[in-house]
Amino acid sequence: MRADTLGVVLAGGLARRMGGGDKPLRLLGGRPMLDHVLARIAPQVAAVILNANGDPARFAGLGLPVVADGLPDHPGPLAGVLAALDWAAAHRPDLPWVVSVPGDSPFLPLDLVARLHAARAAQDVPLACARSGGQAHPPVGLWPVALRDDLRAALLAGERKIDRWTVRHGCAHADWPEHPVDPFFNANAPDDLAAAEALLRLLQSPAAMTIDKARQS
Repeated sequence: MRADTLGVVLAGGLARRMGGGDKPLRLLGGRPMLDHVLARIAPQVAAVILNANGDPARFAGLGLPVVADGLPDHPGPLAGVLAALDWAAAHRPDLPWVVSVPGDSPFLPLDLVARLHAARAAQDVPLACARSGGQAHPPVGLWPVALRDDLRAALLAGERKIDRWTVRHGCAHADWPEHPVDPFFNANAPDDLAAAEALLRLLQSPAAMTIDKARQS
């Protein structure tokens, strides 16, 4: 567990491809997908918040702070990252780092936070993001609170692409294999939920659980 890092689950999207509503509250294995995300990220960080817009009461059962985007018109995941950086600065100044994860990625690595920090330190850059099978996943990233004003200025200037902003400062990549389950699989559409159910069964198989544990040793 990183005692210097806040986790934020990004759940502020409009879920158009899922037909609207809250993707993270769709059921997977009989539980909300968000439960799977939290079970994987919470043990790795000092605290967790949820970035979501609209009525926060729908997440009241989680007992977590719910932080809305500070910018209007749903400008994308960078706005959720900025909301988390601002929240950390105001409420947890002892946490200089934020790790962001999507609320629809239920198979996150159990060593995500440690490896993002290690990648950033190894390359001596301020940012890091996850990659699997050669594909980068910019919303799964490590962010220094110290860059929040720069990020705010970029968003107000119209920037929406994560990787276009991160490249300005330097962003390392931490790599994971895609098999037996891509840890950054995300359920964007109804068909993805069916695929996620099959992947969940695979991940819970004895062989896959052994691999998952071996990666943490």
